[in-house]
Amino acid sequence: MAIVYNWQLGRTMSYWYPEHRPQRQYAAVFDLNKCIACQSCTLACKTTWTSGKGQEYMLWNNVESKPYGSYPLAWDSKLLEMLGPQTWKDGKYLGRTIFEAAPAGERVLGWRPDDYDYAFPNTGEDDCAGQVERGLALNLPHAVWFFYLPRICNHCTYPACLAACPRGSIYKRPEDGIVLLDQGRCRGYRECVKACPYKKVFFNPLTGTSEKCIFCFPKREQGLQPQCFVNCIGKIRLAGYISVPESANPDNPIDYLVHVRKVALPLLPQLGLEPNVYYIPPVHVPVRFLEQLFGPHVQTAVQTYLNAKDDPDLAGLIQLFGCAEKIVPRWKRQNDWIIGMEEDGAEIVRVPLREPVFERPLFDERFQVARHNCP
Repeated sequence: MAIVYNWQLGRTMSYWYPEHRPQRQYAAVFDLNKCIACQSCTLACKTTWTSGKGQEYMLWNNVESKPYGSYPLAWDSKLLEMLGPQTWKDGKYLGRTIFEAAPAGERVLGWRPDDYDYAFPNTGEDDCAGQVERGLALNLPHAVWFFYLPRICNHCTYPACLAACPRGSIYKRPEDGIVLLDQGRCRGYRECVKACPYKKVFFNPLTGTSEKCIFCFPKREQGLQPQCFVNCIGKIRLAGYISVPESANPDNPIDYLVHVRKVALPLLPQLGLEPNVYYIPPVHVPVRFLEQLFGPHVQTAVQTYLNAKDDPDLAGLIQLFGCAEKIVPRWKRQNDWIIGMEEDGAEIVRVPLREPVFERPLFDERFQVARHNCP
């Protein structure tokens, strides 16, 4: 195996191919504090890409409730148990990745779900950790809690699906880092389904081939954000491009959130894939649970987010989520306005730092009309 550098682990690791990063890496940030699990994203993806026969249980985008929700069943807990101890020290991962822990004769430590595991997409929905007792007060973090976790393919820098495919059917586009599957080459061995730790590669029993999220690359090529992003009514998603940490540009929204303010974190970084979808963790959930999902920097990220009310740059950039169909590669704050821009500085969208509030009399004297149903 080759030795590659994974900045999310803070160390080098073993991978089946040499390090070869794309010219640009398409990436995303999801703000979990704003997700209400309306499933508009799931519906947008389903009706666009997976409404055909053989795709009935195929959810390239899904939203599950944590701690108990998972699709397919136990996609995360089963692998974490197989992987063993996952220890971090001073921001460096000391445990094994799924490539380093692979059994003899295998390229990746993984497991393949049964058909039954795909039969319950809403399992654990809205089930909370703990029980609501009399006299319970509301504090942070909450004593009784759950949160919603929307998931798509992470278009990883070191994809496990790509490493495991014996046909070389899976590749990473050099121009944007999107991971695609060539169905003309696929023979349906399902090694990719077994290897992907996020279980975001699906097998179509009618075509006998695997399928996966394509990050809506036809839209990206037109400078537009994916379907699940622009249909998100909670405005929790922002797509763009991410740099490696040493090249981070504060004018780039994704770089600013991930590298500069470090408020957005990868999902299960200890697995070793360097995923490119990042999450702003929920502020009401116990840190111990979040550390398992998002790594050792959760506490800092949560505190940074809580302080955003006094941080006009961070608060303003979060306001920019979901405000444009176009990809916003640059941004800046100009007094009380946040401006999303093209690479050349041309304005795409402008939003106020704070939503204006207007208080009007309950009764309109001019039109003799009550503005409230209880005047």
